[in-house]
This record gives sequence, structure tokens and C-alpha cells, in this order.
Amino acid sequence: MDLGLKDRVYVVTGATRGLGNAAARELVADGAKVIVTGRDEKAAAEAASALGPNAVGVAADNGDPATATRLVAAAHEHFGGFDGILISVGGPPPGFVADNTDEQWTAAFDAVFLGAVRLARTAAAELGEGGVIGFVLSGSVHEPIPGLTISNGLRPGLAGFAKSLADELGPRGIRVLGLLPSRIDTDRVRELDGLSADPEATRAANEARIPLRRYGSPEEFGRAAAFLLSPAASYLTGIMLPVDGGMRHGF
Repeated sequence: MDLGLKDRVYVVTGATRGLGNAAARELVADGAKVIVTGRDEKAAAEAASALGPNAVGVAADNGDPATATRLVAAAHEHFGGFDGILISVGGPPPGFVADNTDEQWTAAFDAVFLGAVRLARTAAAELGEGGVIGFVLSGSVHEPIPGLTISNGLRPGLAGFAKSLADELGPRGIRVLGLLPSRIDTDRVRELDGLSADPEATRAANEARIPLRRYGSPEEFGRAAAFLLSPAASYLTGIMLPVDGGMRHGF
């Protein structure tokens, strides 16, 4: 199936590793051109180099108010256009309600929530018909994950923002959507499993609750992201797609 990605230009934030990187890989594999971002300049350059000539690495902090404009400008400068953005942010610190400090909440709000809002607003102002804004969120949009209180508080709010944005931008032909990964086999998920007394038992217990009885691979997530960002998904907007092997049992 031709997704229509050839020569389309995307910005993918948080793409030096994990889910953002997986999405960037699939976009480039299908012919897109991608601005890859991460906080560390060397990591961003190395991630882009691994993807080949259709990727450029840019060091960027989502919490910096100047980042959004700079990334859109980089897309125009390096590839002569801007067709969409996938906003992937790092996970906030784990912890229960009593554990997390005001400082952690404030830092996470700036980076995870407000930073994502700024990126989306800037993209919305620059995109034309056929443009797309995607958010990498979490299964916690529908059901809180124990031990991830800050994430549980912020990601459902971003889903609500994305839905509002989809309604506002739809008349301009711009799509907005979210992806809701659950247990994808990334460094972040392995780190969270490792916080338990028995990481292997924790993983086995999680897999037992997934109908497909396994964690997803980053490549599986990346392919879902590439499809949703592509012109092949041109009539999909305002949706939150679980990429979770069936872990969410509601409709």
C-alpha cells in the first residue's frame, strides 16, 4: 500500500530513541523527510545519521518557548516544506501521589503539557490543507497506570486539547490525532518494569493482561504512527488510537 509519504516533510520530537525514533524510521522508510529532535545535540545528529540523507537532527527542548518556531523553520530550511508534526515527549518521573513534588509537577507540565501545546499551536498556524498534527500519549488517557501519577494527570488533558484542536482545524483540512501506546518494548518501559522487586515477574504479569500475550515492538508502533500521519489516513481525525495489543478492553 502506498501511504503517499514520498517527499512529505515532518517534524518528530523526542525521536533520538524509543517511540519517536520508531515513528521517524518508518516515515523515512516510506519516503518522507524528517526533522529529528532530542535534547542532546550529539544524540539528535546520530539518530538522523542512522536514518540517512532524508533526516536532519536538531537539538531541542520542548519546554523552551522558542523551540516550536525553530523546528518549523528547520523543516523549511532543510527540506523546503512542512506537512506535519508528531509530538513525542519524554515520560515524567514515576511516583505515587505522595512522592511527587511541586517542582516535578511544574517541570513536567512545562515539558510534557505546555511544550506540546506550543508545538501544536505553532504547527497549526503553519500547516495547510492536508497537514497533520499527531501526539504520542499513553494508555493512561483511558485508565491511570499505577506509579505514574504525573503522567496520569497530564496526558488525558493533552488528549482533550487534541480533540478540541481537531474540531477547530478540521474545516481547514488539517487533521489532529493521538496514539496511545501501552506496553511497548522500549527502554522507558523496561525501566518502569525495573522499578519493581522482580522485573521479570512484572513483565510476565503485564503480558498476561494483554490479549496478544506480549509487549509490542517499537516497529509495530512506528508503522501505526506512519500510517496515521500519512495521506492514506486522510479521513481520520480527532481519534485516539490504542497501540496496545488489546490491553484496553473497552470499545
